[in-house]
Amino acid sequence: MTKKKKHSFDFKLHCVKQISELYRSAESISKEYSLTCSMVKRWFITYEQVGPQGLLPRKKKRIFSPSFKFDVLRTIQVENLTLSEAVLRFDLSSDALIIDWRKRLDKFGLAGLDPLPTGRPSMEKKENQIKRKPRKSDKPLSREEELLRENEYLRAENALLKKLQALVQAENKRKP
Repeated sequence: MTKKKKHSFDFKLHCVKQISELYRSAESISKEYSLTCSMVKRWFITYEQVGPQGLLPRKKKRIFSPSFKFDVLRTIQVENLTLSEAVLRFDLSSDALIIDWRKRLDKFGLAGLDPLPTGRPSMEKKENQIKRKPRKSDKPLSREEELLRENEYLRAENALLKKLQALVQAENKRKP
């Protein structure tokens, strides 16, 4: 997946002015600058409806309330708005937000519009985690038990060394 390329305000304004003042098509501008035609059209529509401030980059990620999300979805349905019209009307960053809200509403109901938890989930003890065998008592181990424990330790050490060697070989193959 490639990183989203950010375009400067001046560049967006230049493209929009070429459409409005020089009467060029969005297709020709998109080909000239290797952009998607839909992006150039979106810039132009935003510029027409909001003005130059609509082309400015957004500084902060907004968090929308569940009631706002539901209102947006209801307005789209009642007024038969397209996604791009709704994005402009409600000042949203992209139509992917609306698509996601609609999917979550269909799947989980109104609870699906609640904000999703952010950050890494907390670590919880899982039942299927490997647990060490507790030592049964403090009495001395028999010779056979000592040998079994040493054998288990050596097997683990051997496996670790094999993995380390495989990692070193893989690293050496990557280097020219």
